[in-house]
Amino acid sequence: MNRTTLSLIACTVALAAVTGFAAFDPPAASTTSAAGSATERPVERTGLLCPAPSFSDIADTAYTSFTPVTRGAGNGGKAALEAAAEQSADGKGAKGGGKKDQAVLTPKPPGTPALGETSGSDTPALIGTADGKYAPGWTVQETTRIAAGTGRGLQGVTCTPADTDFWFPGASTAKGRTDYVHLTNPDDGAAVVDIKLYGKSGAVKTTVTDGITVPPHSSEPVLLSTLTDDEQTDLTVHVGVRSGRVGATVQAQDDAGGGDWLPAAADPAGSLVLPGIPKDATDVRLVAFTPGDDDADLKVRLASPDGSITPAGNETVHVKAGMTSAVDLGPVTRGEPGSLILTPTDKAAPVVAALRVVRGKGSAQETAYIPATAPVGRRATAADNSAKGTTLSLTAPTADATVKVTASAGSDGGTPATKTYTVKRGTSQDISAPTGGKGTYALTVEPVSGGPVYAARTLTGSSDGVPGFTIQTLPSDRGLVAVPRAEQDLSVLQR
Repeated sequence: MNRTTLSLIACTVALAAVTGFAAFDPPAASTTSAAGSATERPVERTGLLCPAPSFSDIADTAYTSFTPVTRGAGNGGKAALEAAAEQSADGKGAKGGGKKDQAVLTPKPPGTPALGETSGSDTPALIGTADGKYAPGWTVQETTRIAAGTGRGLQGVTCTPADTDFWFPGASTAKGRTDYVHLTNPDDGAAVVDIKLYGKSGAVKTTVTDGITVPPHSSEPVLLSTLTDDEQTDLTVHVGVRSGRVGATVQAQDDAGGGDWLPAAADPAGSLVLPGIPKDATDVRLVAFTPGDDDADLKVRLASPDGSITPAGNETVHVKAGMTSAVDLGPVTRGEPGSLILTPTDKAAPVVAALRVVRGKGSAQETAYIPATAPVGRRATAADNSAKGTTLSLTAPTADATVKVTASAGSDGGTPATKTYTVKRGTSQDISAPTGGKGTYALTVEPVSGGPVYAARTLTGSSDGVPGFTIQTLPSDRGLVAVPRAEQDLSVLQR
């Protein structure tokens, strides 16, 4: 290895630390082995994208920004959320008016939540960047209350980084549904995006064949029913980026059952975990899709507080290759909180999945979505919590796990508080999170020992008898990046 090669190694290390978009949350063994393995450093830059919250004139949206305190993150830096150039839902041009020039909120230093709010239908999508001490684990929550009409109730979404590939099982073009794919481009060049739909019989013919162009620093809402005349109750949406990057999220709204955001599911895998089904769920529907060439046969288990059980009549589900499958599980939790665990019955095939969860009945019902998610990893963060209305669900599907949960100082003061919990293998636990702050606070979840942990946070807030709720899963907050660690004695290699 010559000096040029050593310089390339140094550049690779620096680039990974600056971007924060390299390999996140490696296995523990890779960070504790001898010299030459990977180590972890706080990311130095983070980007987040928040979709336009609503097309309703009576929508009220709250934003919460939070960066957890991260050792080694340094002292400088800043964070900002700026309005994207938003296209109208009917495709007739930009919307937003003067609100585009107003900052929704000003992020605060690590450890303290920052709050902001907007109202009406002209709130644009937001493009966020953070660097320095603000970057590691920066999390922004968007929570919207809609008093009446399509999508009425509580809608929430965690703002996400840009990417190039997204799967959304659980969307629909059925009568009474109004589902949009929101595409946000944070970069200086245009992005070209392909949207493909898969129903119960396979690929659905769409009207767009040449891709959708998303201009630089802009956002495009795409109404699914304008892409096809085929009314499908259960759809899987695949968003693939041909050039550039985008943030993509589906807003699924029902005329009768409220609605919520449907975030992208975890990457296709043989085994999946869907955490955080509320104990009072009145109806749960599983939607699954396999993008490979082989069918998938999955064993269905419900992780409850007392252990894993098999839902009667739904012991397994068969997912045909290239086709969307849906299974009604009914009130599967039966008064106890739970999480769904899907594992292959024999040979594993890659699957994506999500749950449509309903609380309440008749005109007083509301809907939320739980996509299959990645484990917490080193740490996960949920913003926008309050003393009332917040439930944290933890699941340990394969082994006992010890988990540390920290509640930050609140937006109105107070001090952080931490508790440690043990989650038994095969169980799902709703915990009473610690609180030390006043007002809105953030939660961070950090596994201490044991097997992988999956988490979800539920927010509730009834209005006029309608049980409004929204559920966000908690994968890694991307606060740490794995960086190659050079050999201690480099001089030996310079020959």
